[in-house]
Amino acid sequence: MIRRPPRSTLDRSSAASDVYKRQRLSCQLFYSWAQKSASAMNETISYLKGEFVPASKCVLPIYDLGIVLGAAVTDFLRTFHTEPYRIQDHVQRFYRSCKYAHIEPPVCIEESISISKTLIEHNSKIHPDHEIGLVYYMTAGENAVYAGGAGLNNAPTPTYVQHTFPMQFHLWRNIFLHGAQCVTPTPRHWPPQCLSSKIKNRNRLHMWIGEQEILQNNPDAMALYLDIHGNITETCGSNFVIYQDGKVISPQRANILWGISLTVLTEILSDMNIQFEERDLQLYDVINADEAWIPTTPYCLGPVTSINGTAIGDGKPGPMWRQILDHWSRIVDKDIYAETAKSTP
Repeated sequence: MIRRPPRSTLDRSSAASDVYKRQRLSCQLFYSWAQKSASAMNETISYLKGEFVPASKCVLPIYDLGIVLGAAVTDFLRTFHTEPYRIQDHVQRFYRSCKYAHIEPPVCIEESISISKTLIEHNSKIHPDHEIGLVYYMTAGENAVYAGGAGLNNAPTPTYVQHTFPMQFHLWRNIFLHGAQCVTPTPRHWPPQCLSSKIKNRNRLHMWIGEQEILQNNPDAMALYLDIHGNITETCGSNFVIYQDGKVISPQRANILWGISLTVLTEILSDMNIQFEERDLQLYDVINADEAWIPTTPYCLGPVTSINGTAIGDGKPGPMWRQILDHWSRIVDKDIYAETAKSTP
């Protein structure tokens, strides 16, 4: 296994450059081995604790702190034409999450990006007709007490994982055709006083419980979480905004995970001379909006057509949503609407 010395999470010093060149060479050797091994089985590869391994071998021990305590942060990106989209933004946010969680990444940002590109290059050949989704996952390491006879020391080394999967756009086809049906469950969103909303973490039990609650009554529903004061926050996998009177309104950023897709949306709105603002939103505002949308990494921007059973606008995906999605399509040189709306299993 490749062991890397502790270092700054944002950039590496010139004194360490030779060390990282040797480590990169080691990674290339591991990749060469994993590529041959996985290719023989037509299997994708993953990155686990300094090694490229066949995806079937990318597993964590039951005493990893990501499992024991949920002490883990994550991020996720997708490709367009098998090129990672906004990778710098995603990886930088991932490293900020690590710093907040007191988890020091064992490699620098540049090395993480290099690992990602290696995975995408190899795995896109296994799934040549698919875009690729890539997950970053880092835990605080392994729990020495729970490990028992495993002989671990008292200073856990963070567990760093990258893995990919082929994007299955048919899963979101109905959202593009008919719109998401959002429902607010009983569990409330974590207040930022307990855990910062700005980091992407794996502490999502409240979201799991909320989702199971609403799916009992509507298997097509999407949970939209309120905060403890009744303000709109976000869904489990996307931000939430409304369009009303010619402007787009988002919940306050202190109360949500500010998504990369939400950032892209603000850039597109600027290009289109559409006003964007942040303020507290309640159910009243959503019910009376002209349109509502969910910015998200997999399909960029989805329409929301109802909230708690009440139609938003005319209850159909709105024209402004489609205009923005078409603008986004021109940026990435791909028809995002067709990619999802016309997809099949």
